Amino acid sequence: MNKADSEIITGLLVTEGYHITECQEEADVVLINTCSVRNHAEQRALGRINVLAKWKKEAPDRKLGVIGCMAQRMGEALLSEKPFIDFVIGPDEYRKLPHLIDNGQYEFRVFTKFHTKETYNNIQRCRQSGITGWVTITRGCNNYCSYCIVPYTRGRERSRRAEEILLEIAEMSEQGIMEVILLGQNVNSYEDGRNRFSDLLRMCGQVQKILRIRFMTSHPKDLSDDILDTIATEKNICPHIHLPVQSGSNRILELMNRKYTREQYLGLIEKARNRIPGVAITSDILVGFPGETETDFKATYTLMEEVRFDEAFTYRYSPRQETRAAQMEDHLTEEMRLDRLDKIIQLQRRITLQKKREMIGQCVEVLPEVLSKQSPDEWMGRTPTNHVVIFPKKNISLGQPVTVLIETCKGSTLRGIVDLN
Repeated sequence: MNKADSEIITGLLVTEGYHITECQEEADVVLINTCSVRNHAEQRALGRINVLAKWKKEAPDRKLGVIGCMAQRMGEALLSEKPFIDFVIGPDEYRKLPHLIDNGQYEFRVFTKFHTKETYNNIQRCRQSGITGWVTITRGCNNYCSYCIVPYTRGRERSRRAEEILLEIAEMSEQGIMEVILLGQNVNSYEDGRNRFSDLLRMCGQVQKILRIRFMTSHPKDLSDDILDTIATEKNICPHIHLPVQSGSNRILELMNRKYTREQYLGLIEKARNRIPGVAITSDILVGFPGETETDFKATYTLMEEVRFDEAFTYRYSPRQETRAAQMEDHLTEEMRLDRLDKIIQLQRRITLQKKREMIGQCVEVLPEVLSKQSPDEWMGRTPTNHVVIFPKKNISLGQPVTVLIETCKGSTLRGIVDLN
């Protein structure tokens, strides 16, 4: 989502006559687009800002701006602690960037809770080269999971109108984009007044020249039968659902304010696999939530064993000051959290490797995306279920879908040859 925002920001500035440079020393303006979801992301951003203090000191006329969620959260404190920063603005103020840079005047905008309607329509985005593009369909979130800071930095959920999204995707198809990823904190709750997410999915899948539609992230409480049926029946909708479970313990799920139980989640997985043959399920898993006991952790571990996710993003709990979880009693040490995280990482690695090895001997459709990092004579592409495959380049063009016979799985990498039959 931050990459998609960076394309919006770059588009705004290029429209005003600015040019992108890959060389920091040539730049007159550097913007740090930040995230606040975890403390690690903020520490990385702060480290980068400190490195840029020298760049700013060498030429004081240069402009250094900090933008995005961390900028929204820390606000004036960030400017006070690091006075070499020229301006700090949150994720709903990007349209003001040309004015801030041109006028050189500090203008920190405090986020107006629950009133913003910014969805960044009618902006010519500067998209990364390639065949895949991102389209943000919702901004903000209404769920208020007790560990998550997003509603406090990005505000309440609002959806873009379907016709605006479809126009953007049509323009992308004319630019050579073949795969579109729909983005939102909770895409399942999309609602523009006339269309729900299943309606939008169906319409996006019918845009000419778009070969694949993906989406993330889905919330289990809003994964309806209609959405599952749409994925099952629309050929351009990839059979892959990223469905964060976070925990396998009902007690912890309730403390997290996730609004579903372990049993309901497992029921969704069964329903998805019954309705969408071969569907890939990936997830987010958070360990070390305040008050998590060994029994709670075991419930998460056994859920992972039962579901057998294709892949999972695993994290240890990171307290965010503004959230309810940060006020909860917490007996866990960092060592305990790291130990639990390592256990689920090792488990998921074993499961992922097993599932990939099960693909050996299968023929799968692969969309070439970029040259392999290992060889210019090989393509790296993905299957509809989002598995990465390396195969010989030969006469195959970028974005040309091909059928690949999976021959080996070395490490965690699938390799194959183009099936000519």
